[in-house]
Amino acid sequence: MTTQITVPALGESVAVAIVAKWLKKVGEEVAVDDPLVELETDKVTLEVYAQTAGRLSEILAKEGAEVAVGGALGVITEGANAAQRPGRSVAAPKLETPPPRAKPADGAPGAAQLLAPAVRKMVDEHRLNPATIPASGKEGRLTKGDVITYLETHQPESKTMPAAKPAPQPAPRFFEQPAQVESHEARPREERARMTSLRRRIAERLKAAQNNAAMLTTFNEIDMTATLATRDRYRESFEKKYGARLGFLSFFVKAAIAALKEIPAVNAEIDGEDIVYKNHYDIGVAVGTPQGLVVPVVRDADRMSFAELELKVAELAKKARDGKLALQDLSGGTFTITNGGVYGSLMSTPILNPPQSGILGLHKVQSRPMALDGKVEIRPMMYVALTYDHRVIDGREAVTFLVRVKECIEDPQRLLLDV
Repeated sequence: MTTQITVPALGESVAVAIVAKWLKKVGEEVAVDDPLVELETDKVTLEVYAQTAGRLSEILAKEGAEVAVGGALGVITEGANAAQRPGRSVAAPKLETPPPRAKPADGAPGAAQLLAPAVRKMVDEHRLNPATIPASGKEGRLTKGDVITYLETHQPESKTMPAAKPAPQPAPRFFEQPAQVESHEARPREERARMTSLRRRIAERLKAAQNNAAMLTTFNEIDMTATLATRDRYRESFEKKYGARLGFLSFFVKAAIAALKEIPAVNAEIDGEDIVYKNHYDIGVAVGTPQGLVVPVVRDADRMSFAELELKVAELAKKARDGKLALQDLSGGTFTITNGGVYGSLMSTPILNPPQSGILGLHKVQSRPMALDGKVEIRPMMYVALTYDHRVIDGREAVTFLVRVKECIEDPQRLLLDV
């Protein structure tokens, strides 16, 4: 008996996909819930899973082929493998290609962890012991998201493996011809790779935003002293009570919502000849992944507490890095916050996330000398940027919005008193 592998529903307004990679070969045995093939759409990457056990007897759509919803991908001949794994259905969206099998991590107890090249690179760069990092990937694998989460939460107090001391080099002599050292990795001078559907879609949307919107950016700077002091004061008790790490993103989400309520144009969008003002606050939070930037949405963020916001943002960020975002996680945002500071950016001009009319850019917190009451003090400062669509938002409204965010962060009690 044979079962046909078909293209599952790809989500609203998505009718076709590209066969990116087959994860099984013809003749290979499969069990129920085994991943068979990756499909790329213009929004996410999907894995199609086996619904029956057997053997992959035929591939009907080769890598690179365009397939429609319901189209045939391949054939499983049943009975060749009786293994069953209950649970998963035909597809689960993902954004990151599953890591290939690697050699066991050095020093890992039982050599149980398998590291992908990207994960191995991060572990080596930060001189971490992979055995100490909680793994959430399939079969206990360590993912890049696991390492990022570990660095965000444990790096200050983590014990890193000592770096090897470089061998002493003899001092160079003048006019001496340098020795020709052969590279360990012989690489071609140029490499060409086809853009993924996701990357093409990101490029199209960013260019469309520049072409269609009258984008302008206004800047301000925020003294983070009060917010950082509040976070440090309550961090331990907050985490103990709610099981969530207290960062400063939740403060900015709350501050942005307060400003959006005062300046509703920033929460609006253009639809034809109309301006649609939104009375709900679905805040997109930009997350970087190896395949590109994605913006999962925190719905009805205005109704959430600080703890609920922290938990939801952490959940969406982990899903994005592990490639488990659903299509509904990425649609319907009314305003976006992006934090380039996690990568060390001191200042930037973020691009709008269409059809939204505003995006708030956060940056690195850096200590700088500031003139306060006739004295110079060192304060933790952050530059913030608001890029806005000038067709909808006037300059006065944009500046006022950013000033309100600044006031809320510099005096976080405003968020509690709603003033």
